[in-house]
Amino acid sequence: MHPATTPFLAVRELAQRLNDNDSDYDALLEMARDREFVLLGEATHGTQDFYRMRAQITRRLIVEGGFDGVAIEGDWPDTWRVNCFVQGEGEGDVDADAALADFKRFPIWMWRNREMRDFILWLRGHNASLSPEARVGVYGLDLYSMYQSADAVIRYLERVDPEQAAMARDRYAALDHVREPQAYGYATAIGARPDAREGVVAQLLQLRADACLHLSQDGLAALDAQFFAQQNAEVVVDAENYYRSMFGRRLNTWNLRDAHMYRTLSALARYRLQRGGRGRIVVWAHNSHLGDARATDSHWRGEWNLGQLVREAAGAKALLVGFSTYTGHVSAASQWDGDVEHKWVRPALHDSYEYLFHSTGLDRFFLPLNEVAAEPLCEAMLERAIGVIYLPQSERESHYFWTSLAHQFDALFHLDETSALEPLEVPPHWHQREAPGQVA
Repeated sequence: MHPATTPFLAVRELAQRLNDNDSDYDALLEMARDREFVLLGEATHGTQDFYRMRAQITRRLIVEGGFDGVAIEGDWPDTWRVNCFVQGEGEGDVDADAALADFKRFPIWMWRNREMRDFILWLRGHNASLSPEARVGVYGLDLYSMYQSADAVIRYLERVDPEQAAMARDRYAALDHVREPQAYGYATAIGARPDAREGVVAQLLQLRADACLHLSQDGLAALDAQFFAQQNAEVVVDAENYYRSMFGRRLNTWNLRDAHMYRTLSALARYRLQRGGRGRIVVWAHNSHLGDARATDSHWRGEWNLGQLVREAAGAKALLVGFSTYTGHVSAASQWDGDVEHKWVRPALHDSYEYLFHSTGLDRFFLPLNEVAAEPLCEAMLERAIGVIYLPQSERESHYFWTSLAHQFDALFHLDETSALEPLEVPPHWHQREAPGQVA
Protein backbone atom coordinates (compact mmCIF):
# COMPACT_ATOMS: atom_id res chain seq x y z
CA MET A 1 0.00 0.00 0.00
CA HIS A 2 1.10 3.57 -0.67
CA PRO A 3 0.88 6.05 2.21
CA ALA A 4 -2.45 7.83 2.35
CA THR A 5 -2.27 11.63 2.30
CA THR A 6 -4.35 12.35 5.41
CA PRO A 7 -5.25 10.56 8.65
CA PHE A 8 -8.87 10.38 7.45
CA LEU A 9 -7.89 8.61 4.22
CA ALA A 10 -5.50 6.33 6.10
CA VAL A 11 -8.33 5.13 8.36
CA ARG A 12 -10.69 4.69 5.42
CA GLU A 13 -8.05 2.64 3.57
CA LEU A 14 -6.96 0.41 6.46
CA ALA A 15 -10.05 -0.06 8.63
CA GLN A 16 -11.77 -3.46 8.63
CA ARG A 17 -15.40 -3.15 9.72
CA LEU A 18 -16.59 -5.44 12.52
CA ASN A 19 -19.48 -7.87 12.08
CA ASP A 20 -19.98 -8.85 15.73
CA ASN A 21 -18.70 -12.42 15.29
CA ASP A 22 -15.45 -14.27 15.90
CA SER A 23 -14.18 -13.52 12.40
CA ASP A 24 -13.73 -9.91 13.57
CA TYR A 25 -10.51 -11.07 15.22
CA ASP A 26 -9.00 -13.11 12.38
CA ALA A 27 -6.59 -10.32 11.38
CA LEU A 28 -5.46 -9.82 14.96
CA LEU A 29 -4.92 -13.56 15.45
CA GLU A 30 -2.74 -13.56 12.36
CA MET A 31 -0.70 -10.65 13.76
CA ALA A 32 -0.33 -12.56 17.06
CA ARG A 33 0.89 -15.78 15.42
CA ASP A 34 4.54 -15.61 16.58
CA ARG A 35 4.16 -13.21 19.52
CA GLU A 36 5.00 -14.05 23.12
CA PHE A 37 3.01 -11.18 24.64
CA VAL A 38 -0.31 -9.77 23.41
CA LEU A 39 -1.29 -6.65 25.34
CA LEU A 40 -5.02 -5.82 25.12
CA GLY A 41 -5.94 -2.37 26.36
CA GLU A 42 -9.07 -0.40 27.13
CA ALA A 43 -9.90 3.30 26.89
CA THR A 44 -11.86 3.14 30.16
CA HIS A 45 -12.03 0.91 33.20
CA GLY A 46 -15.81 0.66 32.91
CA THR A 47 -16.82 -0.23 29.33
CA GLN A 48 -18.62 -3.53 28.81
CA ASP A 49 -17.65 -3.81 25.14
CA PHE A 50 -13.92 -3.69 25.87
CA TYR A 51 -14.11 -6.44 28.50
CA ARG A 52 -16.28 -8.62 26.26
CA MET A 53 -14.02 -8.21 23.23
CA ARG A 54 -10.86 -8.87 25.23
CA ALA A 55 -12.42 -12.07 26.53
CA GLN A 56 -13.40 -13.16 23.00
CA ILE A 57 -9.92 -12.42 21.67
CA THR A 58 -8.26 -14.16 24.61
CA ARG A 59 -10.34 -17.31 24.19
CA ARG A 60 -9.12 -17.56 20.60
CA LEU A 61 -5.51 -16.82 21.60
CA ILE A 62 -5.72 -19.66 24.13
CA VAL A 63 -7.47 -22.20 21.92
CA GLU A 64 -5.84 -21.39 18.57
CA GLY A 65 -2.63 -19.61 19.54
CA GLY A 66 -1.39 -21.65 22.48
CA PHE A 67 -1.30 -18.80 25.00
CA ASP A 68 -1.24 -20.16 28.55
CA GLY A 69 -1.40 -17.14 30.85
CA VAL A 70 -3.65 -14.10 31.34
CA ALA A 71 -2.19 -11.21 33.36
CA ILE A 72 -4.55 -8.46 34.50
CA GLU A 73 -4.25 -5.03 36.09
CA GLY A 74 -5.25 -6.48 39.44
CA ASP A 75 -3.51 -7.20 42.73
CA TRP A 76 -1.41 -10.35 42.96
CA PRO A 77 -3.08 -12.17 45.91
CA ASP A 78 -6.64 -11.23 44.86
CA THR A 79 -6.07 -12.57 41.36
CA TRP A 80 -4.36 -15.73 42.61
CA ARG A 81 -7.68 -16.77 44.10
CA VAL A 82 -9.15 -16.52 40.59
CA ASN A 83 -6.21 -18.55 39.30
CA CYS A 84 -6.94 -21.33 41.79
CA PHE A 85 -10.55 -21.33 40.61
CA VAL A 86 -9.74 -21.62 36.91
CA GLN A 87 -7.15 -24.33 37.60
CA GLY A 88 -9.90 -26.32 39.35
CA GLU A 89 -7.55 -27.99 41.82
CA GLY A 90 -7.22 -28.25 45.59
CA GLU A 91 -9.64 -26.65 48.00
CA GLY A 92 -10.33 -23.56 45.92
CA ASP A 93 -13.68 -21.95 45.22
CA VAL A 94 -16.25 -23.82 43.15
CA ASP A 95 -18.29 -20.65 42.51
CA ALA A 96 -17.08 -17.86 40.19
CA ASP A 97 -18.59 -15.07 42.31
CA ALA A 98 -16.72 -16.38 45.34
CA ALA A 99 -13.48 -16.60 43.33
CA LEU A 100 -13.78 -12.88 42.59
CA ALA A 101 -14.62 -11.97 46.18
CA ASP A 102 -11.11 -10.82 47.15
CA PHE A 103 -11.38 -7.81 44.84
CA LYS A 104 -12.52 -5.54 47.67
CA ARG A 105 -10.42 -2.46 47.00
CA PHE A 106 -11.89 0.47 45.05
CA PRO A 107 -12.91 0.11 42.24
CA ILE A 108 -14.47 -3.29 42.86
CA TRP A 109 -16.43 -3.18 39.56
CA MET A 110 -13.18 -3.26 37.63
CA TRP A 111 -12.90 -7.04 38.12
CA ARG A 112 -16.10 -7.98 39.95
CA ASN A 113 -18.29 -7.72 36.86
CA ARG A 114 -20.35 -9.99 34.63
CA GLU A 115 -17.86 -10.12 31.75
CA MET A 116 -15.03 -11.22 34.03
CA ARG A 117 -17.24 -13.84 35.67
CA ASP A 118 -18.25 -15.26 32.30
CA PHE A 119 -14.61 -15.43 31.19
CA ILE A 120 -13.30 -17.28 34.24
CA LEU A 121 -16.21 -19.73 34.05
CA TRP A 122 -15.27 -20.45 30.44
CA LEU A 123 -11.60 -20.81 31.37
CA ARG A 124 -12.37 -23.24 34.20
CA GLY A 125 -14.34 -25.37 31.75
CA HIS A 126 -11.58 -25.18 29.15
CA ASN A 127 -8.94 -26.23 31.69
CA ALA A 128 -10.99 -29.18 32.96
CA SER A 129 -9.96 -31.39 30.04
CA LEU A 130 -6.27 -30.45 30.18
CA SER A 131 -3.37 -31.83 32.17
CA PRO A 132 -2.29 -29.66 35.15
CA GLU A 133 0.82 -28.52 33.25
CA ALA A 134 -1.25 -27.32 30.29
CA ARG A 135 -3.94 -25.44 32.24
CA VAL A 136 -4.13 -21.71 31.60
CA GLY A 137 -3.60 -19.39 34.58
CA VAL A 138 -4.83 -15.92 35.56
CA TYR A 139 -2.47 -13.60 37.44
CA GLY A 140 -2.35 -10.07 38.84
CA LEU A 141 0.29 -7.50 37.91
CA ASP A 142 -0.35 -4.73 40.44
CA LEU A 143 1.31 -3.77 43.73
CA TYR A 144 -1.33 -2.24 46.00
CA SER A 145 -1.69 -5.33 48.23
CA MET A 146 1.22 -4.62 50.59
CA TYR A 147 -0.37 -6.02 53.74
CA GLN A 148 -2.29 -8.86 52.11
CA SER A 149 0.91 -9.97 50.37
CA ALA A 150 2.89 -9.83 53.62
CA ASP A 151 0.24 -12.00 55.29
CA ALA A 152 0.42 -14.48 52.41
CA VAL A 153 4.21 -14.80 52.74
CA ILE A 154 3.86 -15.55 56.46
CA ARG A 155 1.13 -18.14 55.86
CA TYR A 156 3.31 -19.90 53.29
CA LEU A 157 6.34 -19.98 55.59
CA GLU A 158 4.24 -21.28 58.49
CA ARG A 159 3.62 -24.38 56.36
CA VAL A 160 7.14 -24.95 55.04
CA ASP A 161 9.51 -23.24 57.53
CA PRO A 162 8.03 -22.08 60.87
CA GLU A 163 11.30 -20.50 61.99
CA GLN A 164 11.42 -18.32 58.89
CA ALA A 165 7.75 -17.49 59.38
CA ALA A 166 8.56 -15.99 62.79
CA MET A 167 11.38 -13.96 61.25
CA ALA A 168 9.12 -12.74 58.46
CA ARG A 169 6.51 -11.69 61.00
CA ASP A 170 9.11 -9.57 62.79
CA ARG A 171 10.37 -7.99 59.57
CA TYR A 172 6.90 -7.16 58.28
CA ALA A 173 5.81 -5.76 61.66
CA ALA A 174 7.83 -2.66 60.79
CA LEU A 175 5.28 -1.88 58.06
CA ASP A 176 3.00 -0.58 60.83
CA HIS A 177 0.13 -2.05 62.78
CA VAL A 178 -2.32 0.50 61.35
CA ARG A 179 -2.28 -1.42 58.04
CA GLU A 180 -2.93 1.68 55.98
CA PRO A 181 -0.22 1.92 53.30
CA GLN A 182 -0.50 5.66 52.69
CA ALA A 183 -0.31 6.34 56.43
CA TYR A 184 2.85 4.23 56.52
CA GLY A 185 4.34 6.15 53.59
CA TYR A 186 3.56 9.54 55.13
CA ALA A 187 4.92 8.60 58.56
CA THR A 188 8.22 7.41 57.12
CA ALA A 189 8.53 10.47 54.87
CA ILE A 190 8.25 12.94 57.76
CA GLY A 191 10.52 10.88 60.01
CA ALA A 192 7.78 9.90 62.45
CA ARG A 193 8.79 6.26 62.20
CA PRO A 194 11.66 4.26 60.65
CA ASP A 195 10.97 2.71 57.27
CA ALA A 196 10.80 -1.04 56.71
CA ARG A 197 12.78 -1.25 53.49
CA GLU A 198 15.74 -3.19 54.91
CA GLY A 199 13.53 -5.86 56.46
CA VAL A 200 11.25 -6.41 53.49
CA VAL A 201 14.18 -6.68 51.08
CA ALA A 202 15.90 -9.13 53.44
CA GLN A 203 12.75 -11.25 53.50
CA LEU A 204 12.58 -11.36 49.71
CA LEU A 205 16.24 -12.36 49.46
CA GLN A 206 15.68 -15.06 52.07
CA LEU A 207 12.78 -16.52 50.09
CA ARG A 208 14.86 -16.55 46.93
CA ALA A 209 17.79 -18.19 48.72
CA ASP A 210 15.56 -20.88 50.25
CA ALA A 211 13.66 -21.62 47.03
CA CYS A 212 15.47 -24.90 46.38
CA LEU A 213 14.87 -26.04 49.95
CA HIS A 214 11.16 -25.21 49.75
CA LEU A 215 10.91 -26.97 46.38
CA SER A 216 12.42 -30.20 47.69
CA GLN A 217 8.94 -31.68 47.29
CA ASP A 218 8.30 -32.61 43.67
CA GLY A 219 5.22 -31.53 41.79
CA LEU A 220 3.41 -28.47 40.54
CA ALA A 221 1.75 -27.76 43.89
CA ALA A 222 5.10 -26.99 45.55
CA LEU A 223 6.25 -24.88 42.58
CA ASP A 224 2.99 -22.92 42.48
CA ALA A 225 3.00 -22.27 46.23
CA GLN A 226 6.63 -21.13 46.23
CA PHE A 227 6.10 -18.83 43.23
CA PHE A 228 2.98 -17.34 44.80
CA ALA A 229 4.88 -16.60 48.01
CA GLN A 230 7.95 -15.19 46.30
CA GLN A 231 5.88 -12.87 44.11
CA ASN A 232 4.03 -11.70 47.23
CA ALA A 233 7.40 -10.85 48.76
CA GLU A 234 8.25 -8.94 45.57
CA VAL A 235 4.97 -7.02 45.94
CA VAL A 236 5.81 -6.07 49.54
CA VAL A 237 9.22 -4.70 48.53
CA ASP A 238 7.87 -2.68 45.61
CA ALA A 239 4.74 -1.52 47.45
CA GLU A 240 6.81 -0.34 50.44
CA ASN A 241 8.95 1.70 48.05
CA TYR A 242 5.86 2.95 46.19
CA TYR A 243 3.99 4.21 49.26
CA ARG A 244 7.12 5.68 50.83
CA SER A 245 7.90 7.51 47.58
CA MET A 246 4.41 9.08 47.48
CA PHE A 247 5.48 11.45 50.25
CA GLY A 248 9.24 11.27 50.27
CA ARG A 249 11.79 11.48 47.47
CA ARG A 250 10.51 12.86 44.19
CA LEU A 251 10.42 9.49 42.50
CA ASN A 252 7.74 9.00 39.87
CA THR A 253 5.35 6.49 41.44
CA TRP A 254 3.81 5.79 38.01
CA ASN A 255 7.20 4.52 36.87
CA LEU A 256 7.61 2.42 40.03
CA ARG A 257 4.22 0.81 39.48
CA ASP A 258 4.69 0.00 35.79
CA ALA A 259 8.23 -1.27 36.38
CA HIS A 260 6.74 -3.66 38.95
CA MET A 261 4.14 -4.79 36.39
CA TYR A 262 6.90 -5.46 33.87
CA ARG A 263 9.00 -7.49 36.32
CA THR A 264 5.93 -9.48 37.33
CA LEU A 265 5.05 -10.19 33.70
CA SER A 266 8.60 -11.33 32.98
CA ALA A 267 8.57 -13.58 36.05
CA LEU A 268 5.23 -15.06 34.93
CA ALA A 269 6.59 -15.98 31.52
CA ARG A 270 9.57 -17.77 33.12
CA TYR A 271 7.31 -19.51 35.64
CA ARG A 272 4.91 -20.75 32.98
CA LEU A 273 7.87 -22.27 31.10
CA GLN A 274 9.19 -23.81 34.32
CA ARG A 275 5.86 -25.54 35.01
CA GLY A 276 5.76 -27.02 31.50
CA GLY A 277 3.84 -24.38 29.54
CA ARG A 278 4.75 -22.08 26.68
CA GLY A 279 5.15 -18.84 28.61
CA ARG A 280 2.93 -16.88 26.20
CA ILE A 281 0.91 -14.26 28.06
CA VAL A 282 -2.15 -12.12 27.25
CA VAL A 283 -2.29 -8.88 29.26
CA TRP A 284 -5.45 -6.94 30.15
CA ALA A 285 -4.88 -3.36 31.35
CA HIS A 286 -5.71 0.24 30.50
CA ASN A 287 -4.43 1.79 27.27
CA SER A 288 -2.31 4.16 29.37
CA HIS A 289 -0.33 1.18 30.67
CA LEU A 290 -0.16 -0.83 27.45
CA GLY A 291 0.37 1.72 24.67
CA ASP A 292 4.04 2.65 24.21
CA ALA A 293 4.62 5.71 26.43
CA ARG A 294 7.34 6.97 24.09
CA ALA A 295 4.58 7.90 21.63
CA THR A 296 2.71 10.07 24.16
CA ASP A 297 3.30 13.34 25.98
CA SER A 298 3.97 11.39 29.19
CA HIS A 299 7.39 10.59 27.70
CA TRP A 300 8.34 14.26 28.03
CA ARG A 301 7.49 14.07 31.74
CA GLY A 302 10.01 11.27 32.13
CA GLU A 303 7.37 8.53 32.39
CA TRP A 304 7.50 5.04 30.95
CA ASN A 305 4.91 2.27 31.07
CA LEU A 306 4.45 -1.46 30.74
CA GLY A 307 3.92 -1.36 26.98
CA GLN A 308 7.16 0.52 26.41
CA LEU A 309 9.17 -1.80 28.67
CA VAL A 310 7.75 -4.93 27.00
CA ARG A 311 8.41 -3.53 23.55
CA GLU A 312 11.98 -2.59 24.45
CA ALA A 313 12.69 -6.06 25.83
CA ALA A 314 10.65 -8.30 23.50
CA GLY A 315 10.66 -6.26 20.29
CA ALA A 316 8.61 -7.94 17.56
CA LYS A 317 7.54 -10.65 20.03
CA ALA A 318 5.14 -8.13 21.63
CA LEU A 319 1.81 -6.99 20.14
CA LEU A 320 0.23 -3.82 21.58
CA VAL A 321 -3.51 -3.42 20.92
CA GLY A 322 -5.57 -0.38 21.90
CA PHE A 323 -9.33 0.21 22.16
CA SER A 324 -11.24 3.47 21.73
CA THR A 325 -14.78 4.85 21.81
CA TYR A 326 -16.41 8.07 20.63
CA THR A 327 -19.41 8.17 23.01
CA GLY A 328 -21.79 5.95 25.00
CA HIS A 329 -21.90 5.10 28.71
CA VAL A 330 -19.32 4.07 31.27
CA SER A 331 -19.22 2.79 34.85
CA ALA A 332 -17.06 5.24 36.78
CA ALA A 333 -16.98 7.24 40.00
CA SER A 334 -16.90 11.01 40.46
CA GLN A 335 -14.23 10.86 43.16
CA TRP A 336 -11.77 8.40 44.64
CA ASP A 337 -13.53 5.78 46.78
CA GLY A 338 -16.84 7.08 45.43
CA ASP A 339 -19.83 4.99 44.35
CA VAL A 340 -19.96 3.59 40.85
CA GLU A 341 -22.21 5.63 38.55
CA HIS A 342 -23.71 4.98 35.11
CA LYS A 343 -22.25 7.97 33.28
CA TRP A 344 -22.72 9.33 29.79
CA VAL A 345 -19.46 9.57 27.84
CA ARG A 346 -19.42 12.93 26.07
CA PRO A 347 -18.71 12.90 22.32
CA ALA A 348 -14.97 13.13 21.73
CA LEU A 349 -13.21 16.45 21.13
CA HIS A 350 -12.77 17.46 17.50
CA ASP A 351 -8.96 17.37 17.57
CA SER A 352 -8.89 13.78 18.85
CA TYR A 353 -8.32 10.43 17.19
CA GLU A 354 -11.73 9.34 18.49
CA TYR A 355 -13.44 12.15 16.58
CA LEU A 356 -11.40 11.27 13.48
CA PHE A 357 -12.65 7.68 13.71
CA HIS A 358 -16.23 8.88 14.19
CA SER A 359 -15.96 11.18 11.17
CA THR A 360 -15.22 8.25 8.85
CA GLY A 361 -18.72 6.87 9.36
CA LEU A 362 -17.34 3.33 9.74
CA ASP A 363 -18.86 2.86 13.22
CA ARG A 364 -16.98 -0.23 14.49
CA PHE A 365 -13.69 -1.38 13.02
CA PHE A 366 -10.28 -2.97 13.44
CA LEU A 367 -7.33 -0.79 12.44
CA PRO A 368 -3.89 -2.34 11.81
CA LEU A 369 -1.19 0.26 12.38
CA ASN A 370 1.83 -1.63 11.08
CA GLU A 371 1.13 -0.88 7.42
CA VAL A 372 2.89 1.76 5.31
CA ALA A 373 -0.52 3.32 4.74
CA ALA A 374 -0.76 4.04 8.49
CA GLU A 375 2.02 6.64 8.29
CA PRO A 376 -0.40 9.63 8.52
CA LEU A 377 -1.57 8.19 11.87
CA CYS A 378 1.85 9.04 13.30
CA GLU A 379 0.53 12.62 13.46
CA ALA A 380 0.15 13.91 17.02
CA MET A 381 -3.50 14.16 18.05
CA LEU A 382 -5.47 13.93 21.28
CA GLU A 383 -6.56 10.60 22.74
CA ARG A 384 -9.02 10.08 25.60
CA ALA A 385 -8.34 8.04 28.73
CA ILE A 386 -11.04 7.40 31.34
CA GLY A 387 -9.88 5.48 34.39
CA VAL A 388 -12.01 4.70 37.42
CA ILE A 389 -13.04 8.37 37.72
CA TYR A 390 -14.76 10.34 34.97
CA LEU A 391 -14.94 14.14 35.24
CA PRO A 392 -16.70 15.48 32.14
CA GLN A 393 -16.73 19.04 33.55
CA SER A 394 -12.93 19.11 33.16
CA GLU A 395 -12.68 16.56 30.38
CA ARG A 396 -9.95 18.21 28.30
CA GLU A 397 -7.60 18.58 31.29
CA SER A 398 -8.57 15.36 33.08
CA HIS A 399 -8.91 12.83 30.28
CA TYR A 400 -6.98 13.80 27.15
CA PHE A 401 -3.32 13.54 26.19
CA TRP A 402 -1.28 13.89 23.00
CA THR A 403 -0.13 10.78 21.19
CA SER A 404 1.17 9.45 17.89
CA LEU A 405 -1.22 6.53 17.44
CA ALA A 406 0.78 4.46 14.93
CA HIS A 407 3.77 4.55 17.30
CA GLN A 408 1.67 3.90 20.40
CA PHE A 409 -0.05 0.67 19.23
CA ASP A 410 0.37 -2.06 16.63
CA ALA A 411 -3.40 -2.21 16.10
CA LEU A 412 -6.59 -0.71 17.51
CA PHE A 413 -10.29 -1.52 17.80
CA HIS A 414 -12.66 1.45 17.60
CA LEU A 415 -16.32 1.32 18.66
CA ASP A 416 -18.27 4.49 17.99
CA GLU A 417 -20.77 3.92 20.83
CA THR A 418 -20.23 1.69 23.84
CA SER A 419 -22.10 0.49 26.94
CA ALA A 420 -21.27 0.59 30.63
CA LEU A 421 -19.75 -2.38 32.42
CA GLU A 422 -22.27 -3.98 34.81
CA PRO A 423 -20.94 -4.74 38.31
CA LEU A 424 -21.84 -8.04 39.97
CA GLU A 425 -23.39 -6.12 42.83
CA VAL A 426 -25.36 -3.36 41.13
CA PRO A 427 -26.26 -0.45 43.43
CA PRO A 428 -29.82 0.84 42.89
CA HIS A 429 -28.66 4.24 41.63
CA TRP A 430 -26.56 2.62 38.85
CA HIS A 431 -29.74 1.89 36.88
CA GLN A 432 -30.46 5.63 36.77
CA ARG A 433 -28.04 6.19 33.96
CA GLU A 434 -27.03 9.66 32.89
CA ALA A 435 -28.81 10.57 29.66
CA PRO A 436 -27.00 12.11 26.67
CA GLY A 437 -27.01 15.88 27.01
CA GLN A 438 -27.59 15.68 30.77
CA VAL A 439 -25.30 17.95 32.79
CA ALA A 440 -23.64 16.20 35.74
